[in-house]
Amino acid sequence: MTAGMSADMSADDVLVVAGEASGDLHGARLLARLAELAPGLRPFGLGGDEMRAAGLDAVAHSSEIAVVGITEALRVLPRAWRIYRRLLAEAERRRAASAVLIDSPEFNLRLARRLSRRGVRVLYYISPQIWAWRQGRVRTIAACVDRMLVVFPFEVDFYRRHGVDVIHVGHPLIDEIPPLEQAWQRPPPAPGEPFVVALLPGSRSSEVRSLLPAMLESARRLGESLPVAVRLIQAPTVDARLVDALIAAGPALEIERVRRDRFPAIAGAHLALCASGTATLEVGLLGTPMIVLYRLKLGSYILARLLVDLEHFSMVNLVLGRRAVPELAQRDAAPERVAAEARRLLESPAEIEVMRQALAELRPRLGAGGASRRAAEVIADRIADLGRGRAEGGT
Repeated sequence: MTAGMSADMSADDVLVVAGEASGDLHGARLLARLAELAPGLRPFGLGGDEMRAAGLDAVAHSSEIAVVGITEALRVLPRAWRIYRRLLAEAERRRAASAVLIDSPEFNLRLARRLSRRGVRVLYYISPQIWAWRQGRVRTIAACVDRMLVVFPFEVDFYRRHGVDVIHVGHPLIDEIPPLEQAWQRPPPAPGEPFVVALLPGSRSSEVRSLLPAMLESARRLGESLPVAVRLIQAPTVDARLVDALIAAGPALEIERVRRDRFPAIAGAHLALCASGTATLEVGLLGTPMIVLYRLKLGSYILARLLVDLEHFSMVNLVLGRRAVPELAQRDAAPERVAAEARRLLESPAEIEVMRQALAELRPRLGAGGASRRAAEVIADRIADLGRGRAEGGT
């Protein structure tokens, strides 16, 4: 880590990097708060549509490197390498003194090492889940990251044990997802009315290719025994043409497609089939019962099983510390198994109610609101320190 900055480095040009959809959303909220606290900052780097709208001067779009799985990442490696080089070159051209890296550890930890060597102060927002797998990466963070801003309270002790300067700022989803409105929730269907089943196949194209066909077939099978209305929640980061093609190749279903106002649409479903990841927290905070699905190519899954030492893979169960929602991975995520589990839940109002009560614990577990504001305050203060250091160094 660097203690200061050279006189020719800029405290106003800030490299900001988010490599996938949830990071883009959280990054946009962060940039909005930073613009209020430090209007002279000039953020540039890697992000998606949300961060661009919030003022990021984008070097590349985050969707170019957003994939799930280790072997899947190999396909985008040449593209990721080119973007990595472009980001470093642009940081050098602008003489940026600081960088804010958001999640995306495979990309961002490599970037942190190189930036730190160049004297750039690195702030990391939303911790990589190194407490779950490849804990050795904490050494890189201790050496290269000036301060780690974490969203889960339990992460603080982990980083402090390894000598990392860490602060808990809270989870930004608390602000992004409003408290559940009772009017959104759909009561159990009357006789003859359908159960509304929401499908959330993910925010990355690789996830959608893997999960959406299985979800559609699961809904078809479920519809053979129960009346079902299918509601597809489409992430704005996924090409609609891909979704069109997968639907056309799948079973004949009447599908309600939702791209906007997704929160009421999710809260108004009786059950969600959900990709693992941040989406499970969204669904959980909205109080919708869910089944979490996880499917990777075989090589990626084997590697993940070898590297990850966790009892659960969904963020909901990790935060709650127990199996509050069902998790189906690989073969267990086959349509016949998913449909059977969905039918079991929908035909068991008591079990659905137990799940809803467990999900009600999520919001207090994630902490108070204002995470984006607190994170922006920490970052703005650090950047201001750099500016003061430059002024003192130049006198």
